[in-house]
Amino acid sequence: MTNDYPVPDMADVELVDVLRAVADPIRLRIVTVLGDGEPHSKSAPDWGFDVQKSTLAHHFKALREAGITRTIVEGRSHAIQLRRAELDARFPGLVDALTHAGAAAD
Repeated sequence: MTNDYPVPDMADVELVDVLRAVADPIRLRIVTVLGDGEPHSKSAPDWGFDVQKSTLAHHFKALREAGITRTIVEGRSHAIQLRRAELDARFPGLVDALTHAGAAAD
């Protein structure tokens, strides 16, 4: 079985890459929503952003490649989930700070 959506090993995730990824307001909002640690559908209408599906897919990819999220595939359904426990272990307090900042920006 191949993983079509590989994520970097958390030991290789650098803080500067995480911060660069969430510097975009849409990606910060995505992280805020994902802060609950649950998987969320990657379906564009579910997110309510006024962007093209391809643009949203680009944001999801940027977060995954930065090591922030993982994609969960079940059949034809794709979901995105914050790597919360791993991020909390590697960068204590970061996720709470990001989700607080994202909520304050709304």
